[in-house]
Amino acid sequence: MAKPLVSIVVPAFNEEDNVGPFHAGLMQVADAKLGDYDLELIFVDDGSRDRTWARIQELAAADARVHALSLSRNFGHQAALTAGLHHSRGEAIVSMDCDLQDPPEVIPALIAKWRAGNQIVYARRSARVDTAFKRITADLYYRLLSLTSEVDIPRNVGDFRLISRDVLRSFLRLNEHARYLRGMVAWLGYKHDFVDFERPDRLHGETHYPLRRMLTLAMDGLLNFTFVPLKIGMWIGVLSMLISVTFLVYMVVDIALHHVDYPLYKWLTVLLFGFMGLQFMFLWIIGEYIGRIYYDVRRRPLYIIGERVNLDATE
Repeated sequence: MAKPLVSIVVPAFNEEDNVGPFHAGLMQVADAKLGDYDLELIFVDDGSRDRTWARIQELAAADARVHALSLSRNFGHQAALTAGLHHSRGEAIVSMDCDLQDPPEVIPALIAKWRAGNQIVYARRSARVDTAFKRITADLYYRLLSLTSEVDIPRNVGDFRLISRDVLRSFLRLNEHARYLRGMVAWLGYKHDFVDFERPDRLHGETHYPLRRMLTLAMDGLLNFTFVPLKIGMWIGVLSMLISVTFLVYMVVDIALHHVDYPLYKWLTVLLFGFMGLQFMFLWIIGEYIGRIYYDVRRRPLYIIGERVNLDATE
């Protein structure tokens, strides 16, 4: 009887020092605790500028379980992860990073929850090694997302998760370009559970999610799963009008009681105050949404594959 196949999807960008230790750690866990399953490991090189692709090719040549894609340039973490998901063949698919901040030792627990009947199993960070700034901003972001999103997106989870084949089929029908996978997977629904783990520090190198990329990902999460930003303009507009009306009432009362002569420019200043901030906020919010519409209507592919190893072009 054939063993169930589990796919491990791992995007990599400038991770030449990490792909080898990750592979060794994963296969050690697989040999020790996953003997009842067949395993395929799909590396996706996201346009690395170092020797990441060469190291992955070496692993694929020595281990037939290793499959690999090299994208033609850097398309971003979420697109690279999507490429790996497109090419996975397993009954269960685990997505994770190769810097060993997503420990392979957690995978057996994810599979156990899946075997218990859960279609999605999130690896939830109970502890993490980060700066105080990153912890505080992450907590504030997830609180804001929880308050504003129409989808219940779990807190303290990243892209380390297991999904079933049924979930993957549904996920592959979602084609938006501004991708926020943790929100997209949550939007699908399905029965889910969590496995808590302590997130260690990176084994080698520095994070490839600097502040700029984190802000972009956070913006995708907020604008893709909530219309609250569209209402910000209304709130600011109401506040601006209340302030303007307050000043107008004050000026009228001041004229009636103290016979003060207000020149025309002061009246115009009060009136304009109520509209300038509103206009700029609307322009910014509308621009963000139009930008996402613009990316989607072009229907460009999410990624371009440059090379394949141990994968057929038809897969």
